[in-house]
Amino acid sequence: MKTLDAIPTGKIERAGKLVKTGVKIGGNYAKYYGKKLVNPEHTRDELNEDNAGDIYDGLKSLKGSALKVAQMLSMEKNLLPRAYVEKFSLSQFSVPPLSAPLVRKTFKKYLDKYPEELFDTFERNSINAASIGQVHKATKGDKELAVKIQYPGVAESISSDLALVKPIAMRMFNLQGTDSDKYFKEVEHKLNEETDYVLELQQSKEISKFCAHIPNLEFPTYYEELSSDRIITMDWMHGLHLSEFAKTDFKAELGNKLGQTLWDFFMYQIHGLRKVHADPHPGNFLISDRGTLIAIDFGCIKAIPDEFYIPYFELAKKENISNDVVFTRKLYELEILTPADTTAEFKFFKELFKEMLTLFTTPFNEETFDFGADDFWVKIADLSQRYSTDQQIRKMNGNRGSKHFLYMNRTFFGLFNLLHDLKATVKVDNYKKYLD
Repeated sequence: MKTLDAIPTGKIERAGKLVKTGVKIGGNYAKYYGKKLVNPEHTRDELNEDNAGDIYDGLKSLKGSALKVAQMLSMEKNLLPRAYVEKFSLSQFSVPPLSAPLVRKTFKKYLDKYPEELFDTFERNSINAASIGQVHKATKGDKELAVKIQYPGVAESISSDLALVKPIAMRMFNLQGTDSDKYFKEVEHKLNEETDYVLELQQSKEISKFCAHIPNLEFPTYYEELSSDRIITMDWMHGLHLSEFAKTDFKAELGNKLGQTLWDFFMYQIHGLRKVHADPHPGNFLISDRGTLIAIDFGCIKAIPDEFYIPYFELAKKENISNDVVFTRKLYELEILTPADTTAEFKFFKELFKEMLTLFTTPFNEETFDFGADDFWVKIADLSQRYSTDQQIRKMNGNRGSKHFLYMNRTFFGLFNLLHDLKATVKVDNYKKYLD
């Protein structure tokens, strides 16, 4: 893959890249409507393919926040057309890496030494390149190391990148007015944290320590003396990315074991630590040849305050969803319903969230749950399809829910998808034996 000798860092330069992408998308729509005139049965599939490709190509050279948002969207498999999901998911593994001279320059700036001065060996070509940083393999003494390097300018361009992405996201998710600012500020806050590698190293060590007692779970060791605010050095962990492992012919027993470990790991964080690894995409988990789960990349950690945690998990209980008084009260506590709602909005969103929560909380109300079964996912897809085409919802204010929903829902949706990939059946309350 072609390497990058520079990344656009100026606001005008980055905006220019996105404007060019917008022009291409305009051309795609013109081509689509032209074909539609000739053939009224012509579908949007080709348009989606063209737009997904052009948007991805525009974002991958920018890297950073805009590409990270694409990666987040790729996890929402029931929200976007398949063409977007497939193309955006490449942002987890397949974007152009930095060139060797730019890597050396980054080392000199942030660790005051070139990589060959710090390591016995350092592979100049990256092993993988994603939205915020890329990973190189190195050795020092008898240790194999993974060295993650942040792209230049990523941290400084977060605010301006999100300002460029905001109008697209508002149309896509039906967000209206200044009420939507809380969601964008939450994304900006988390992205700022993800570019702080000193914080990531601290979080990595903390969660590794607290979760070390969970069986079949492994973490790398992190090396502060070889790390900085833009570089992290850790053990090189051997294994297949979870997405690659899911394509192999693994036995059901192994899928269940790994799925249980994954479930217990996330439930322990949420209920024991009140903070959670909020970026559960397949690139952040490896499967070792010993059949263990390896957790990496703790840049995105979501703290869960009591005022959200308590009503959120109270609404996961079947008896509270079916109790109209309790259910309505919790919807107000979680900002799903607001005092400003019209009678029509109150009725519509109450019914919508009752249906959604009844479905999404199903796993929490069972002793065991089979995430590999298709019926759960068919129901989710049907619900998403129905409401994505609902004309009534487009007329209403889509700003619904506490800002904390953004990363908590992302966490659970990502977790459910990983468990589905593993075809795992889990014991829902198993994690409780690891709590203090």
